[in-house]
Amino acid sequence: MRERRQFSRIVYHAIATLEQGSKQCFGQVKDISLHGLLLSVDDPNVQFSDEHLIDVFFTLPGSEIELTMSTQIVDQSGAMLRMRIDHIDIESLSHLKRLVQLNVGNDELLNRNIEHLSDIGDEEHS
Repeated sequence: MRERRQFSRIVYHAIATLEQGSKQCFGQVKDISLHGLLLSVDDPNVQFSDEHLIDVFFTLPGSEIELTMSTQIVDQSGAMLRMRIDHIDIESLSHLKRLVQLNVGNDELLNRNIEHLSDIGDEEHS
């Protein structure tokens, strides 16, 4: 099977809140990249719409820094959700970039990921 991933993923664990309209549930971030995340939800019966964004919030352990992002479900298998980040505010992106940088340990790879991310943004706005 061909690897399609274009961003470096890091194993990361944090408790997250997911919200879509009036629906809310809690989950556990399993891994994260500059482009998306994998998480498990505490209530596998919660049904999120594939047509609307899901806001995800989590706090970096040992700090008061909260990352906030709007995501889209890419794949759901039981309680596991693969999500693409559609929007992230600049402060959350800065913290996410630093988190990935500390865990990847390869600035060249990180910079390539960031360049690709900005290329995608340019293509979407063309």
